[in-house]
Amino acid sequence: MRFRRNTIHCPISYQSIPLSTPIEDVTFIVFDTETTGFNIGAEDRLIEIGAVPIKGLEVIEEEIFQTYVNPKRQISQEIIELTSITQEKVEKAPEAFQAIAEFFQYIQMHEGVSLVGHYVSFDCLVFTSELKRAKVTLKGMEAIDTLDLIGYLAPSYDMRDLERYSMAFGTRIYERHRAVGDALTTAYLFTELLRLFKSRGGRTWGELIDATSKNGGEKRPF
Repeated sequence: MRFRRNTIHCPISYQSIPLSTPIEDVTFIVFDTETTGFNIGAEDRLIEIGAVPIKGLEVIEEEIFQTYVNPKRQISQEIIELTSITQEKVEKAPEAFQAIAEFFQYIQMHEGVSLVGHYVSFDCLVFTSELKRAKVTLKGMEAIDTLDLIGYLAPSYDMRDLERYSMAFGTRIYERHRAVGDALTTAYLFTELLRLFKSRGGRTWGELIDATSKNGGEKRPF
């Protein structure tokens, strides 16, 4: 993780590892966020980050990352009922910048190559928006979306719900609408998708990037 002139770099090695690297040699960090609502570019805020690494195509549950985040605003009753995250749970939690910095230290410790998420553009937007409020620019946050890999492997699937996808692919489902639970559910779904990708001839990191790129080129950094 690097700071330079109010810029923070996500410490993944997405661009630096050889494209010929076998998929099983790539460390993925699967993550999820919870927020006070979907209008994250305006009044809504981050309230939880959860993550788990995948190494050797296996989910390493013993190395989970989790932190609540103090949003500096009230959490609505609707969100409390959905997530079970109360004002008391976030009251003494770190604010967004510190929580994201701690998450990036976790990525660095695990030598993560790529972030992974389900509908991950929202989670990346959460980080970008929170850091912008802290007058910090985010660089190098690149991620694979399970939706893109599903679209490559099973283009007939048009639903976006994580639980339905997990049921369709026969993978584990953990506590919903909590960052760690959704990260674990996404991680097990992703490992199943990677095995399916390999069974169809996909072998390398470069082939995975090509398969999950929406426009057939390099994936866009968030």
